[in-house]
Amino acid sequence: MSLPAHRSLLALLTAVAVGCAPQGDAPADGSTASGAATGSPLAERCAPDNGGLTLPDGFCAWIAVDSLPGARHVEVASNGDVLVALRDTRTTRDGPVRTGGVAVLRDADGNGILDAAGRFGETGGNDVVLHGGYLYFAPDDRVLRWPFPEGATEPAGAAEVLVTGLPATQNHTAKSIAVSGDDLFVNIGSPSNACMQQSRTVGSPGQDPCPELDTRAGIWRFSASTPGQTQADGSRYATGLRNVVALRLHPGQDQLYGVVHGRDQLHGMWPERYTVEQNAENPSEEFVRITEGSDFGWPYCYHDPETGEKLLAPEYGGDGTEVGRCADADMPLVGFPAHWAPNDLEFYTGSQFPERYRGGAFVAFHGSWNRAPLPQAGYQVAFVPAAGASFGPEWETFADGFRAEGADDTARPVGLAVGPDGSLYVTDSVRGRIWRIVYAGS
Repeated sequence: MSLPAHRSLLALLTAVAVGCAPQGDAPADGSTASGAATGSPLAERCAPDNGGLTLPDGFCAWIAVDSLPGARHVEVASNGDVLVALRDTRTTRDGPVRTGGVAVLRDADGNGILDAAGRFGETGGNDVVLHGGYLYFAPDDRVLRWPFPEGATEPAGAAEVLVTGLPATQNHTAKSIAVSGDDLFVNIGSPSNACMQQSRTVGSPGQDPCPELDTRAGIWRFSASTPGQTQADGSRYATGLRNVVALRLHPGQDQLYGVVHGRDQLHGMWPERYTVEQNAENPSEEFVRITEGSDFGWPYCYHDPETGEKLLAPEYGGDGTEVGRCADADMPLVGFPAHWAPNDLEFYTGSQFPERYRGGAFVAFHGSWNRAPLPQAGYQVAFVPAAGASFGPEWETFADGFRAEGADDTARPVGLAVGPDGSLYVTDSVRGRIWRIVYAGS
């Protein structure tokens, strides 16, 4: 298919950049809506309302894409092109839209708005990674790659299917990937909440040992260059991780990190042991350093944010205070609030942001569904400062305002990427918006 046909198809299927001109002119005094001076030329593109976001002083933003249905994780090439993984089908304000594959977006005229430049692949997926002249893409049941020269808008050849037949049933089917040298790391999420004998049934005990751990709830390592692998050709690199949608290789350390979706329904399944308030605040969403042989304890254990300990899960005899076998489980670097649903992790490798952000970590939270009677929460991008060669335990809200009070479908952050100029890109899974956040100066 020719490039113009690609451009037309993407516009038809995903309505890229429809109605997404910058929201208003920059103030005449060279300041943003928050009063920050426009010390960077990029700040001239910022919307007076920062595209609806609330940001720290000195930062501003605009919506670079208004509607890209199915948008998930994102990668920014060295020339500034933005590559976005697209899920299969999403419901928009105009009805269901069929998408899939990878969208290539480019700011061809330098106005800050991303236009359709290419689209390839038909299967929906969650993650994209550029590495060694290839673009890696992760549908639910496989990992494939295309040869992808620098600056390209479409692959230079056919896709190779590196791994096929990955588990993709029941829950947590989306795959996230990371590549280091010839190592391909793949998150394979659990199919259940807590590996109960009868799934999500009040009082049902857990299976012990949990058979899910043989093929799921962990990180698997494969070759990043050998086609035709199955799960049996890989090795389980780390276990006891319920679902690590936010998986990232630290570029300076060559070290794998993730942020874990914790379990749900402590009160719903064990009402005699946990109050509704305890259910809302437990367990932590864990920011973890993942090394070979790591075991973070799921489903037997969960992290209690109040005590900072790993506690024994009620399915395995826990009462909300007992540690038991969980004394040996690996611990998180940071315990985020419960049920916020971490969906991406990005390390800040740029130099545009102030010094305190450099080397730190951003986390995109998709937001909660089960914190009642407390308000639902999350729907934000958090920042974790670097602490030497580690991170945390302190963290802070960086970008908020994605979800209007009382609204269910405003926006939900899902993907993060840092551009070559140091800008931070954030994708949204509801409408498919992409924000570009820059530092304007103090």
